Amino acid sequence: MRPSAPPSPSSGLVLLLVVCPLLVVVHASSSKAENGHSTHLGDTDPDRCMRHHFVETITHPIYKCNSKMVLLARCEGHCSHTSRSDPLISFSSVLKQPFKSTCFCCRPHTSKLKAVRLRCAGGTRITATYRYILACNCEECS
Repeated sequence: MRPSAPPSPSSGLVLLLVVCPLLVVVHASSSKAENGHSTHLGDTDPDRCMRHHFVETITHPIYKCNSKMVLLARCEGHCSHTSRSDPLISFSSVLKQPFKSTCFCCRPHTSKLKAVRLRCAGGTRITATYRYILACNCEECS
C-alpha cells in the first residue's frame, strides 16, 4: 500500500469565511450619537418621534378638477431629550434676550418632492406638488 499524501490545495477542500459588514454597521449606528444626542435602536416607546402615514384628498380650490387621494406622511411624537433654558450674560445695560432656550422637536429629516396631476374641466391638467416625508428626527427647535 502506498502511504497517503497530505491534502494539496487542489484537493477540493474549500474554507469559506463569511463576514457580514451590515451587522457591524447597524451596531455602530445604533450606539452612535446623532446630532450630539444618543439614539437607541431598540426604542419601543410608542409615542416617540416617528413618521405616521395618512390619506388626503387633493382638490383644487378654484377650478373644477377631479380630486385624487394620495398617501402622505407626517412627523409626530415626543422627543426624549431634555429642554432647558440657560441665562445669558451681557455686558450691556439692555438685555434683549435674557435666556438661551434649547428644546427638541419632532421634525422631518429627509423628504422627497412628489407631484400629482389633476384632470380638470375642458381637458386641462393641473399639477399639485408636495413633500413626502421619508424619515423623522428629534432636532433642535429654532
